[in-house]
Amino acid sequence: MGRYRKPIQYVILAVVLLIGGYAIGNSLFSKSVVLAKGDMPPDFRLADLNNEVHEMKDYAGKPLIINFWGTFCPPCRNEMPALQSQYDKWKGQGLELVGINLSEDRLTAESFIRQVGVHFPILLDKDKKTERQYGLKQYPTTFFIAPTGEIQEVVIGGVLTEEEIEERIVRLIQTKS
Repeated sequence: MGRYRKPIQYVILAVVLLIGGYAIGNSLFSKSVVLAKGDMPPDFRLADLNNEVHEMKDYAGKPLIINFWGTFCPPCRNEMPALQSQYDKWKGQGLELVGINLSEDRLTAESFIRQVGVHFPILLDKDKKTERQYGLKQYPTTFFIAPTGEIQEVVIGGVLTEEEIEERIVRLIQTKS
């Protein structure tokens, strides 16, 4: 066994380097594209916590906020009350807001939503398909979509305050459809 030890070690090292190189290359050069201002958001078809299906086309012609979040993300948890407060303030003027939970189980999402008192639709992205379509790299990520259907702004990471959310909502509502 002694005379095969070095060649076996070299083979193992080569395999580890190949797998590591593939993983790094795949993450650096993957086809996921972060959407930006002026882009049209991809369609989605996701169920909410009541098993009602929501699609992007349901929100056509309306100012829309899409917030990607997870309970594992402290900034996501911290901005939820501000999002709910601003939704309550502006929903009468046509604002729509959906939260897309990032692949957590229904019980985890429901428990958090009940605890915080969120009443806007929470959609479940169990297979991460929507997350990949939107090119998410960091959480929370919030898309502000004008009634025209194009993305007006993308906020990646950090915690949005009520004032910051409201400024963006005012711009959304002022955009002509």
